[in-house]
Amino acid sequence: MAGSRIAIVWNPSKTSREDLEGALPASAADAEVSWFETSPDDPGQGATGEALAAGAEVVVAAGGDGTVRAVAERLAQDDAAELAIVPLGTGNLLARNLGVPLGDLGGALTRAFEGRSRAIDLGWITAEVSDAEVRQAFAVIAGIGIDAHMIVETDDDLKSKVGWLAYVESLGRALSSSEVVDIEIAVDGAAPERTEAHTLLVGNCGTLQGGIALLPDADPSDGELDLLLLSAEGIGQWLDTLRSFVWDNGIRRLFTGRERAESADTATHARVGSVSVVLSEPRVLEVDGDELGETSGFAIEIQPGAVRVR
Repeated sequence: MAGSRIAIVWNPSKTSREDLEGALPASAADAEVSWFETSPDDPGQGATGEALAAGAEVVVAAGGDGTVRAVAERLAQDDAAELAIVPLGTGNLLARNLGVPLGDLGGALTRAFEGRSRAIDLGWITAEVSDAEVRQAFAVIAGIGIDAHMIVETDDDLKSKVGWLAYVESLGRALSSSEVVDIEIAVDGAAPERTEAHTLLVGNCGTLQGGIALLPDADPSDGELDLLLLSAEGIGQWLDTLRSFVWDNGIRRLFTGRERAESADTATHARVGSVSVVLSEPRVLEVDGDELGETSGFAIEIQPGAVRVR
């Protein structure tokens, strides 16, 4: 990467510039490295814009999923630079799905400076939240239900101590908070259909912490998003959902070579390019691990090959 212009956009609440500088690979000496700090008011879009204006060819997002999402969103609007990731957050979901080294600052920075890029898709979500229209990109997953309630219910102090395991502790409260709601859903411009569910997720990546394959078909480079509807209530129906994930789309799929995820009575899988959702009651909306607030509806569309990632 001799002569390359590489910008590092980092979240100072996650690490210091000194720590990052100390972990730079030897190849950084051959590059022109610039530094841009995020802030509570600018999680990364503005800093990335400054990096691009300075001629950056690679923008390194050093932070959690929120920082990565913000940097990717800005890069997707220009296609002028590649994205690299130094995962420093709780979930680090995009990094997990792309095989970026976790807990290894030097390894992640070496990949950022020396790795080869691949194009990945992004999803874009538009929603009315707190009487204002919000439009954001997401690299991993967006939606309502258990995932969103886990974020709301998670104890921040516990999360700072044990990381993503804090989400497991909040799972019981999330389950009790996720009540079934009537949903009107239109996929790829087709006529709306009515259904009931407590969780609706649309994802670009499918693997969560602990190696859990929530969306077994998801591939961030396939030009499609993966949709999951969950409607289980009571122990019997939750056992059906568990069987669907562990047996139908886990063990049995491994042996049969089935190409597509199999739906169950309480778990519906689909592939979509766009989806429009209307809810009978407001629900908390989550985008890449961040709670946006309550919404009564949203629309999602894919941007294929939106950003090149190392």
